[in-house]
Amino acid sequence: MLRSVRILYLGNPGALNLHTSCAKCKESTKNEFTVKLATGPTLHDFVSDTTSNYEGKLKLEKGEKNRLRLPPWLKTEIPMGANYSKLKSQLRQLNLSTVCEEARCPNIGECWGGGEHGTATATIMLMGDTCTRGCRFCSVKTARTPQPPNPDEPVNTAVAIADWGLDYVVLTSVDRDDLPDGGANHIAATVVEIKKRRKDMLVECLVPDFRGNQECVAKIVESKLDVFAHNIETVERLTPFVRDRRAHYSR
Repeated sequence: MLRSVRILYLGNPGALNLHTSCAKCKESTKNEFTVKLATGPTLHDFVSDTTSNYEGKLKLEKGEKNRLRLPPWLKTEIPMGANYSKLKSQLRQLNLSTVCEEARCPNIGECWGGGEHGTATATIMLMGDTCTRGCRFCSVKTARTPQPPNPDEPVNTAVAIADWGLDYVVLTSVDRDDLPDGGANHIAATVVEIKKRRKDMLVECLVPDFRGNQECVAKIVESKLDVFAHNIETVERLTPFVRDRRAHYSR
């Protein structure tokens, strides 16, 4: 999913008090998660799902004027629910943008609401809601000179994450070619603020290409993150057709 620093929130906002630094409790939680994975859905559950047997028409015959019905797996419910409202309220209070909203993700209600398994997921965007690049697969707004990054975002983001009680967080970022450092200092500052509040939290940064500037890469690494990552989005042959012309596959 996209640009801008985002945070993958893999936790139930209604059960944040489950997080603890107690080694025994952590081991118990880890074991429960292992059991969930072992007893969870398999490939068979997906390929045998009733929605795959949809018998609706895929196209109208010549002369037919009826409207085609969407298959069940293409329909989404209107976002609502206690978890959805709580998460949205927290994000608005801290003035944080999300990829979920800016990219117009149709699954926002299920992700923020927790779905049938009660696991809420939010993807936060730092450095604003506007990217300087215009990749063809992305619905995030674009502009040559977006608004300057909010200097309070690193602290606000760290406060939110610490409050949610996560063990692993993923940060990604919009491309900010208008900034001399491509936003590297802003991303690094966010990691530092998170580590100040939660030294034990694992932080992954899914960063832009910084136009090949290795000093920007070094700045991110020096922030003491745990995982450095970058999306190439597609294969080299399709890169010029899918991504912004400034996104070079070899870089």
